[in-house]
Amino acid sequence: MKDQEIAAFGSAYDGVIRMERLAQFCVDTRFEDLPPALVAQTKRHILDTFGVSLAGAGSDVARQARQVFEGEAGSTLVWGTDQRVGAAQAAMLNGIAAHALELDDTGGCDHSGAVVLPAVMAAVSMSERPISGRELITTVVIGYEIGRRVLEACGSYSAHNGAGWHSTATCGVFGAAAASARILGLDAQQTLAALGIAGSFSGGLWAFIHDGSQSKKLHSGRAAEGGLLAARFAQQGITGPTKLFDDVWGGFLKTLAADTAVPEALDAELGHVWKLARCSIKPYAACRGTHSAIDALGLLLDQLQVSADQVESVQVSLCGFLQDMCGGQDFSTLSAAQMSLRYALAARLVHGHCRLEAYDDEQRQHPRIAHWMSRIRLEVDPLLSEDGEPVVSVQTVDGRQASLCVEVPLGAPGNPLSDGALEEKFFSLAGRVMPRQRAEGLIEQLWMLEELESVWVLERWLA
Repeated sequence: MKDQEIAAFGSAYDGVIRMERLAQFCVDTRFEDLPPALVAQTKRHILDTFGVSLAGAGSDVARQARQVFEGEAGSTLVWGTDQRVGAAQAAMLNGIAAHALELDDTGGCDHSGAVVLPAVMAAVSMSERPISGRELITTVVIGYEIGRRVLEACGSYSAHNGAGWHSTATCGVFGAAAASARILGLDAQQTLAALGIAGSFSGGLWAFIHDGSQSKKLHSGRAAEGGLLAARFAQQGITGPTKLFDDVWGGFLKTLAADTAVPEALDAELGHVWKLARCSIKPYAACRGTHSAIDALGLLLDQLQVSADQVESVQVSLCGFLQDMCGGQDFSTLSAAQMSLRYALAARLVHGHCRLEAYDDEQRQHPRIAHWMSRIRLEVDPLLSEDGEPVVSVQTVDGRQASLCVEVPLGAPGNPLSDGALEEKFFSLAGRVMPRQRAEGLIEQLWMLEELESVWVLERWLA
């Protein structure tokens, strides 16, 4: 055998083995394998995702998406409504709602909660056996794990998204497939097929960033739907490519991450380093890339002991990737405003916060917003890492100046929201579509999730 053939065989063999390890991990992982701290964090992410999904059900894009399937028969609930559709359609619609308001968690495939939980609950609705709370927690952990590992194999967030791919969609579909396969009881060979099929359902581009279009909100739903369908196809015996992650023509990494791929990330420390543990819960209704600057601005106002009226200007030094992602000045639509770092800081100055209300139409049209948009300057610092947080500088009207970089923004694992703040966020969101009493019933079930014999009981609180 020639040296080139040996090298090609070795590369392919490694990729197949890694993919098989992922599939076996999905089948073998048990609740007892999860560290208690990981279980507690997973419950918080499930609770948060249900909250943002319920509020998102009232968004324009979620309502428009539901109209596409209006009148179609099905038995799976669309959360926050009385509409029932097919399981795959429900995964899509609940996934869209979860991401609609830009309040869903980050740090996994990017927005893992908005992809994994809708797919999991749709699979639960199809299950012929009761799914316990412990099984739900385990399955969500698996979904986050696989989606994030695929992203890291692409070279991680800045490399993959910087190339124009939206990883919530491209990598999230693998997490949804893995989680759905687990709920549906697929064996290792079927799960391997589901992951292979998911590769053909991968897609999602950042083109929306240039005009504030709504397509970004569809990505999470499409990934949830695609993952569930991949598992269902595999359940029926349809096969997927086993060399998906090999260095071969048409392979996932060779096609989507040819210059940045790190294939060993697929299974490095699998079962020992848990990827959900790195995820963040958002306190602000904006792209995660804006959160460090929002925190820094608030801390600087406190440090200088000034109000917004005493600020002359704000300057942000940031990396080129963040500039491309959040450097826009358009805030005419909700989608555009939520991706604008300038708008986030203007809202913090004018409204004193960046909660969802600060992004309402009326609040965006506040006359002081336009004033501040012209006084907030963004400057790319070529020395900043693509993963680095920005440096915010405030100049006061009396000539004082201070600068700050918040390395660990609020909501990150190293600076988490308190349980009280998480509950406050949940009630503020769920209260948009349901009475307080029902929201209290739901959150009570979620806090005791590992004690539930069947998660079907959650449905009565989600309508």
